[in-house]
Amino acid sequence: MPNTPPRRSRKVLLGIAALVVLAVIAFFWLSPAKKTEYLTATVQRTNLENAVLATGVLQALRQVEVGAQVSGQLKSLKVALGQTVKKGDWLAEIDPVISQNTLAQEQAKLENLQAQKLAKEVRIKQAELTWARQREMLAQDAAPRQDMESADAELRALRADGVSLEAQIRQQKLAMASAQTNLSYTRIVAPIDGDVVSISTLEGQTVVAAFQVPTLMKLADLSTMTVKAQVSEADVVRVKAGLPVYFTILGDPDKRYHGTLRAVQPSPEKINNAVFFNALFDVPNPDRTLRVDMTAQVTILLGEAKQALTVPLTALGARDKDGRQEVRVLKPDQSVEKRQVRVGISNNFQAQVLEGLKEGDTVITGDASALDPASSGEGGGNRGKRR
Repeated sequence: MPNTPPRRSRKVLLGIAALVVLAVIAFFWLSPAKKTEYLTATVQRTNLENAVLATGVLQALRQVEVGAQVSGQLKSLKVALGQTVKKGDWLAEIDPVISQNTLAQEQAKLENLQAQKLAKEVRIKQAELTWARQREMLAQDAAPRQDMESADAELRALRADGVSLEAQIRQQKLAMASAQTNLSYTRIVAPIDGDVVSISTLEGQTVVAAFQVPTLMKLADLSTMTVKAQVSEADVVRVKAGLPVYFTILGDPDKRYHGTLRAVQPSPEKINNAVFFNALFDVPNPDRTLRVDMTAQVTILLGEAKQALTVPLTALGARDKDGRQEVRVLKPDQSVEKRQVRVGISNNFQAQVLEGLKEGDTVITGDASALDPASSGEGGGNRGKRR
């Protein structure tokens, strides 16, 4: 029968095709399902801070610019840069010759007026005697009334001159006191206890105090320092007086200096078109480690929790109307359990867990497949982000 071979060939081909289809179905049916991989983190205890970070500058709590109130040549400096002085110590001297001469002139003027007063008193005494004699003679009709009137006018005029001299003497005493004060200003003394942190005028230079007080040096009490922290306008609404604060300096970043926020200045400063508000606090500096104009890395604590249960912020879901947030917990059998947790303080990376989790729980922070190069199409660019 000539048609038998082709029919057998078709049957063989159909059988082979059926076997291939069955093999493919069996492969996908019997192959284990691909497991979902997660990025996870362990709930652990750690110290947590919710803080505002700022950069600050150190200044002395008490700082005085010592100036000169009289003009003249700076004759001598009695202190050196960095020297510690007490209130009343002699700092510098301006040439006192001009002030001494002025005082001597005012003294001479006062003595002249006092001599004129003595002479005037003698003339007044003589006029009083003349007036008394003319009165007696007028009573006895031994002299005309005109002589009595002349004696009375002379006495009144001399007494008026005496009053004028008294006023001039008082005025001259004030001028002399001013000259004495100006002479004392040539001796510059320390107004406070402190250290000499800068000297701006050297011996031999001439200072002119006609329009403004020239600065000779600057004294600072370094026993207590003030930190002026620049807080951004985005953070200043959360900052208020009384908050705990600490800072570190560049030379010793491991040591913290603690204080309490004293005030937040209401007027801002603009730096490169950015708005900052100065937050002020004071710290003791008994060993003089801190210096004027040092840079401080400031941390203003809004909240703090010691050994708190914490989870990454990426593990937290949306917040419900009761304030709780959803967290997915990966159990030991690799199943996923959803829990509602209540959180406390948080920073930019972690949050405090108050209810809903315990130490050692594994929480899901993301899906590892999102970082798979094959699915992301970014090659190996995201591989380094897996934790």
